[in-house]
Amino acid sequence: MWVVRLSDKQLEVVRAVLRSEEHRGPALEGALEALDLARWDDLPEAQLPWAEVQAAASRQGVSEADVIWDRCGRHDEPAVPPIRLKARKSKRKSVGKGAAPRKRAA
Repeated sequence: MWVVRLSDKQLEVVRAVLRSEEHRGPALEGALEALDLARWDDLPEAQLPWAEVQAAASRQGVSEADVIWDRCGRHDEPAVPPIRLKARKSKRKSVGKGAAPRKRAA
């Protein structure tokens, strides 16, 4: 995917070139439609609840970008699953059946 900025005159020229093509397939038709819909100045200003985003990022231990990514995907789960600590196993050897008992140092 390409992202470009065109002046109004440049946009007119690109549209004219695409429309002058005799055999317009689905790709060129899609490009023409995208040019008609893609107007940066027509987009509303983005409004994000930054306080909520920062709080969620701090709570989850991730960046604000991760939280926004999750919100864009409409996921209910956090950006990073909580880390669960595994129970440590004792390093002591147990005395089992048939094992010789340990001698204590005097």
